[in-house]
Amino acid sequence: MNILVAGATGKTGRQVLQYLMDQGHQPTALVRESSDTGDLPHGVNLRSGDLADLPSDVCDNMDVVIFAAGSGGNTGAEMTDRVDRDGAKKLVDIAGRSDVKRFVMLSSVGADQANPTGDLAHYLKAKHDADAHLKASGLTYAILRPVALTDDDRHQEVTLGDAVDKSATASRADVAHLLADAAINGCLDGQAVDMQSA
Repeated sequence: MNILVAGATGKTGRQVLQYLMDQGHQPTALVRESSDTGDLPHGVNLRSGDLADLPSDVCDNMDVVIFAAGSGGNTGAEMTDRVDRDGAKKLVDIAGRSDVKRFVMLSSVGADQANPTGDLAHYLKAKHDADAHLKASGLTYAILRPVALTDDDRHQEVTLGDAVDKSATASRADVAHLLADAAINGCLDGQAVDMQSA
């Protein structure tokens, strides 16, 4: 499968790429011209594009899109809106016009709330709006909402859905594998699920 990965140079995105390649698929990393691609897996395809200003052909010839991008924890509200909300929505729109068969979204626990509160309210609102846009797009979708991310190794099992402890953690390795599996085999099609590492 031809799979476009947005956020490919991030900690989670790099692991998504590697897992897809290990499974025999051909991922393409969506990268800005200024991105450091030195840590990407050897042999991965590159496609130039900035989530703040995406070209209309960015999803051409792609079977699946994985959105694993994020503005980062140290950016302000404006960048959060540009990347996590507007960038995601724009990529969904382009995917819908490009015969993409499935769109897999990395979201966040708490993004199911239309009017979140607390320190992460703005971020969660941006994620909520992006998730809602994807659900309404007509695309086959999967939305993964992990709890707090860690750099731990992969676990043997993960917990999904209502049984998730919102105060638990999720390893990026587990998140990456589940995003890739959802992209490849549709195991989360039509779902928006919370997730933690077991």
